[in-house]
Amino acid sequence: MTEEVSHSGIVKSVGPDKTIVGIVSQSACGACHAKGLCSAAEAMEKDIEVATVPGLEPRDEVEVVLQGSLGLKAALLSYAVPVLLLLVVVVALSYTSLHELWTGLIGFAVAGAWFCVLWLLRGRFEKEYSFAIRRK
Repeated sequence: MTEEVSHSGIVKSVGPDKTIVGIVSQSACGACHAKGLCSAAEAMEKDIEVATVPGLEPRDEVEVVLQGSLGLKAALLSYAVPVLLLLVVVVALSYTSLHELWTGLIGFAVAGAWFCVLWLLRGRFEKEYSFAIRRK
């Protein structure tokens, strides 16, 4: 069976094409028994757009599901690639006579350009990263 990433949520609104589901995203320590004593535990509410499933009503409890391998791919694209680009550019430019400040700024500019590329390709990612709804 394929590994899945799922979050419980509540349907906020139902449209003809899109359904908005509110989920509570917790940090890794959010389920810890000592989270009330620790300031590191945090939770944020996020709205997810999902293709509409017939028969859903606002305030229904559902589970939002994403294929697990897509989550790993998203983490690689958003964290690993920019860090790798930053390191490669800074190391390569450190062998030149360019001042260290400019080397660092160019490295950050290249990493920032990567995020601009991701933003420009967001329509393509929206098609690939589609969530599904499973009723509880």
